Amino acid sequence: MEQLRDKEKGCEWDKEQDFKSIAPFAIEEAYEVADAIARENHNDLKLELGDLLLQVVFLSQIAKEEGLFKFEDVANAISHKLISRHPYVFENPKEHTPDEQLESWENSKAKEREELNFTSLMDDIALTLPALMRSQKIQKRASRVGFDWSSIEGYFKKIEEETGELKKAIQNKDQSNIEEEIGDLLMILTNLSRHLKVDAETALHKSNRKFEKRFRYIEDELGKKGKKLSDSSLEEMDKLWDEAKLIN
Repeated sequence: MEQLRDKEKGCEWDKEQDFKSIAPFAIEEAYEVADAIARENHNDLKLELGDLLLQVVFLSQIAKEEGLFKFEDVANAISHKLISRHPYVFENPKEHTPDEQLESWENSKAKEREELNFTSLMDDIALTLPALMRSQKIQKRASRVGFDWSSIEGYFKKIEEETGELKKAIQNKDQSNIEEEIGDLLMILTNLSRHLKVDAETALHKSNRKFEKRFRYIEDELGKKGKKLSDSSLEEMDKLWDEAKLIN
């Protein structure tokens, strides 16, 4: 990468890049890694991990040029973090339960937040995370200090409350309020997912994929009849949808 960004002999495109321009590529490559895993394509996974690693190397090279840090510093930092968060493995090896492991992990993270002068549990939750993922992280943090319902009924009561508020906003034709209430409803649903140990992002990905498969079935079956979606009634498409549900 140092050669690619050489001011005289390097690649013009590589030389022009900075932190902000590379950030979208890092996000894209992370998603492509996840996609390869979801498809269980291990050859693609190997290639995508290389692409993701390239983003780490690229950003580290930019940082080196600006006198901030080097790739070696990145590797040392994560090594130090892993050691500090696993004292029962590296510092004082002993048998440990999953609960003890989680407690130790959280204590280590709390200590790190203190050292970084964070004033809120929310301070180090990345703003750029996908909304569902960030929502679960926010509510998981709140739950750790007791800001949570003690039973499942509390979640469903809140869902009913937010659904009622959304209906009222719709009746009032208040678009701004509608958006707000949909957000509140989505947030409580992600919190319910967290409580049930379901990753909301993964659950929605699976539902998206399921919808897509069923809709493709509708398109294929209509195509066999020489018809297009625009030529078909809702009743006809609903019937095919029900057929697709039995298959997918």
